[in-house]
Amino acid sequence: MAHIDVSGIDYFLSDGTQLLNGVTFKVPDGTKTALIGPNGTGKTTLFRIIAGDLVPDEGAIGRSGNMGIMRQFVGQVRDGSTVRDLLVSAAPPALAAAAREVDEAELAMLEHDDEPTQMRYAQAIVDWGDAGGYDVETVWDEVCIAALGLPFDRAQHRAASTLSGGEQKRLVLEALFAGPDDLLLLDEPDNYLDVPGKRWLEEKLNESKKTVFFISHDRELLNNAAGRIVTLEPGINGAAAWIHGGGFGSYVEARADRNARFEELRKRWDEEHIKLKELVNMYKNKAAFRSDMANRYHAAQTRLAKFLEVGPPEALPIEQNVQMRLKGGRTAKRAIVAERLELTGLMKPFSTEVWFGDRVGVLGSNGSGKSHFLRLLATGGTDPEREHLPVSDVEIAEVPHEGTVKLGARIRPGFFAQTHVRPDLLGKTLLEILHRGDEHRSGLGREAAAGALDGYGLAGQSEQKYESLSGGQQARFQILLLQLSGATLLLLDEPTDNLDLHSAEALERAIDHFEGTVLAVTHDRWFARTFDRFLVFGSDGKVYESAEPVWDEQRVERVR
Repeated sequence: MAHIDVSGIDYFLSDGTQLLNGVTFKVPDGTKTALIGPNGTGKTTLFRIIAGDLVPDEGAIGRSGNMGIMRQFVGQVRDGSTVRDLLVSAAPPALAAAAREVDEAELAMLEHDDEPTQMRYAQAIVDWGDAGGYDVETVWDEVCIAALGLPFDRAQHRAASTLSGGEQKRLVLEALFAGPDDLLLLDEPDNYLDVPGKRWLEEKLNESKKTVFFISHDRELLNNAAGRIVTLEPGINGAAAWIHGGGFGSYVEARADRNARFEELRKRWDEEHIKLKELVNMYKNKAAFRSDMANRYHAAQTRLAKFLEVGPPEALPIEQNVQMRLKGGRTAKRAIVAERLELTGLMKPFSTEVWFGDRVGVLGSNGSGKSHFLRLLATGGTDPEREHLPVSDVEIAEVPHEGTVKLGARIRPGFFAQTHVRPDLLGKTLLEILHRGDEHRSGLGREAAAGALDGYGLAGQSEQKYESLSGGQQARFQILLLQLSGATLLLLDEPTDNLDLHSAEALERAIDHFEGTVLAVTHDRWFARTFDRFLVFGSDGKVYESAEPVWDEQRVERVR
């Protein structure tokens, strides 16, 4: 048995703002339950409360079963962690503690090869075995082969930063589903996964007997794998939870019906409120002249008081009003021309042309070179003219290549970074960033800046620093900067990964109205339906065009 019981959770931020308000729901044994909601409503905070990382201000968490956790940082590891460290992060607590002791004892041996240190190391090895370490290494061997194509003994000391985000995710997910924990908490497990990886995840979720509670914004994954959906809905006093007992296929209609009922109930309540107030006023006026009306006046007052004491029906949840307005501008007819372009060590030479107004999806497995291609375009291509330099201060690593790729006249590339890493924005509030401007965009007055943030659902975060925003809020702010920069070529690297459902739909509408050219690397099958054609990075190292999305390309075959 493995379940979660969330009861009356309140949580306040350090500034006193209430983030969660009486959040209550259950995750029954064996179910696959998704947590969704607008960016910034507290999904990851609630996840951390359930995991035991944070303590709620009110309420309680009940659960049964051993719990395995995949946290949001997986996929973004850029420190000195190794593959073994990633696997340890997903291991049960006792096993993880034993692994850390072995590591610390080994480091101590390098510094002091004396008898106490040797005894400590020997004891650490014994404890590792007693905790089941050697058994789990057998599982990790299978996990590494499945996720990386390498056995554990060859992969364990490899830097996690050399893995793509999708490889990091797949590695940890493989370990969790193969592990002993019967309750899994997964924070955005689909982020960074390519489509074969997402299909694998859907299959695992559907096959597994484990109880799984996961956060996701991927509409296709929700449709295919979520049996129940918990929605965090923002309110005046923080977010509350609404539970839909079915899958995503019936979610939109069920939510619309529920909200329609709320509106009807509120309308009836308002009408009754008006009638009772009018009745009280009528008897009040009559009682001023007729003493026999005093009892009726007091009875009407009592009736109104009791009506107000019960209060209005449940309030309609606050809906985000995200209005993205990507402008663009006219450019040369041929926006991008690639001739015998070869991304060194990644893909074989290819040639292609992208025309003004094209909407091109860039598809392929993780590690195939898609993001490298976008970054090459973002820096202006081969020997860029000054007008082709990026429209922001985002740091873009040089992309070694042979052949050429040129941008057309009046092309100004705007790059959306998948990881949201923006050193140029760190330590600054959103208002400060917009007010100051930079060499690529003019500064905005306080009122104009506030209006721009409001259009992207970020008015409440105007005084927050960029790094304190949620992943989805950072994504929306990046898109706002692209709007203000005057980009005529949008280069979007997994733009919907962290966007909530409403924001993803707003981005789709904005792209549809954008006057310019769009290339987007994506593994979002729902989002990809909006593109005209596709550039596919194949598993054989060849790049080819397709009129329809291609999702079955496997990992590129390379020497590893």
